[in-house]
Amino acid sequence: MGLLERFEDSLDRLVNGAFARAFKAEVQPVEIAAALQREVDDRAAVIDRERTVIPNVFFIELSEHDFNRLAPFQTALQAELAALIRDYGAQQRYTILGNIDVSFGEDEELDTGIFRVRSEARAEIRSGQESRADDVVRGQPRLVVGDVAYPLVRGITRLGRGTDADIRVVDPGASRNHCEIVIGTPVLLRDTGSTNGTFVDGKRVTEITIDDGTEILIGSTSLTFKNS
Repeated sequence: MGLLERFEDSLDRLVNGAFARAFKAEVQPVEIAAALQREVDDRAAVIDRERTVIPNVFFIELSEHDFNRLAPFQTALQAELAALIRDYGAQQRYTILGNIDVSFGEDEELDTGIFRVRSEARAEIRSGQESRADDVVRGQPRLVVGDVAYPLVRGITRLGRGTDADIRVVDPGASRNHCEIVIGTPVLLRDTGSTNGTFVDGKRVTEITIDDGTEILIGSTSLTFKNS
């Protein structure tokens, strides 16, 4: 039995077939599961010959109707989807940086039966402790916010408040498409027409070279670029 079939079977057992009745004409849980598998494959990033990192934080946006219909089953569905991603990652020999988190949100612009998946890779950094996440991100270009690191695994990583950003900055001072980081020699930080600006060392910048330890300010959110 495949992972998607096991996922459906497990949900049926948990809710005694309620999903089949509740979602007959709306978003089907197995559609979300299949979309998550595609998201994992599409976002998989090769760090080196032995490590391919995948997202571990997933946001599923639904229409108002589908969100309300899904609400009674969210806890069970989140747990099953997280287990599916964990099993799929192990099957494909992917590296997962930390705990898998699946959450749901509502987007009033979406029509019934339509949903959107976005994801991020987040590594928890624990000072003074050895952790698998530390080993994975050490030496990998990344942005650190508090005790969370976001590996920069694409040539261009977009930051902003919008749902299409590669790293979402949930800050009222951030624009939907705020800035981007271009990995190369050197590494560049480029503002993409943000309203409130991107700041480095207290100065508003349009484009600037960044090095290990550079502090970036977006709204009231401070991010540190690390490359060692």
